[in-house]
Amino acid sequence: MILSDKDPGYRQCAITVMDNIADPDIKFDKEGICNYYHEYQAAAKEGVFAGRQGEDKLAAMADKIRRDGKGKPYDCLIGLSGGVDSTYVAYLVKQLGLRPLAVHLDNGWNSELAVKNVENIITRLGFDLYTLVVNWEEFKDIQLSYLRASVVDIEVVSDHAIFSTMYKLAREKNIGSIISGTNIVTEYIMPPSWLYQKMDFANLKDIHGRYGKVKLKTYPSFDFKKYVYYSAVLRLTPVSILNYVPYNKKEVKEVIKRELGWRDYGGKHYESIFTKFYQAYILPEKFRIDKRKAHLSTLICSGQMSREEALAELEQPLYNSMELKADKEYVEKKLGLSEEEFEKIMHLPVKRHQDYKSDRKLKDSYMNLLIKTAPIRKKVKKILSR
Repeated sequence: MILSDKDPGYRQCAITVMDNIADPDIKFDKEGICNYYHEYQAAAKEGVFAGRQGEDKLAAMADKIRRDGKGKPYDCLIGLSGGVDSTYVAYLVKQLGLRPLAVHLDNGWNSELAVKNVENIITRLGFDLYTLVVNWEEFKDIQLSYLRASVVDIEVVSDHAIFSTMYKLAREKNIGSIISGTNIVTEYIMPPSWLYQKMDFANLKDIHGRYGKVKLKTYPSFDFKKYVYYSAVLRLTPVSILNYVPYNKKEVKEVIKRELGWRDYGGKHYESIFTKFYQAYILPEKFRIDKRKAHLSTLICSGQMSREEALAELEQPLYNSMELKADKEYVEKKLGLSEEEFEKIMHLPVKRHQDYKSDRKLKDSYMNLLIKTAPIRKKVKKILSR
């Protein structure tokens, strides 16, 4: 059954703005508070380090990265989209005295403002930049495959490419640390059914194999063998440094505007024209998903916004009509779709990513094996160190 906020069965969290529209995983306690609020509190308690504790942990982390990178051209990798999170990571890394190689994905959808923001960041901080320019025909073909597959997380196509590239660069340039912009206080809440695992190459390969037409020759991939190699051999695990510093979105925006000449896009991940169209049109129209609910709810939980402010923001339209018309025409033309073809795709029955092949069972089995053998490996390591 498809709910709306006018239906008798509609429920909204008493603290956040999460509701049961297009979310089969939401649950409410007897006070009407949803599971996401409680999950956030538990995650923040374990993973957010405030004050002196955060400063000490971050300083120790930075010292280790500097030591491990001594004598190398770079001591860490950072992803740089030009958005708030990645921009502030770049700023912090500079303050910590680290020597990163910044990695940017050019998938053909960057806005002019995003390009300018990245240029300003690199110039002002003096970092080297590696730009992954994907083959447009291949990339477009995968995006079209995801649209025709009728699955929810089309952004897998971009995220898989950038993550794969960063791991590859880490190996090639002998860089031991990847610093991530993911964080708890501004982006923790996200219903499981609204996204999919970014590194499930078996899923991507099956979707493209069924609906694609162009052979993939250069698209960066990260299959199960690479997953084992990078996690077990190279032991590369991204570090989320934003969990170790005070991270208030409004305040951070003012810092990066002042220090780096950064300009706002007007929405989370709107530095990409496609991502903006995907989040502000495809998701709500086809899947009835408004990601603002999750983003705003996280800010409520971290004390950066009141519930009243979030509800007022949700009253604002995702697009104004003129901007939507222009973006829709641009996306259709760039993807080589007529208006009729795009509308046909929008009306296809929704499918789950799980309806296609996956390497999740392999990864789960691998992780279970690591857990079971951990005590043995620990004993061997202890003996060898004597």
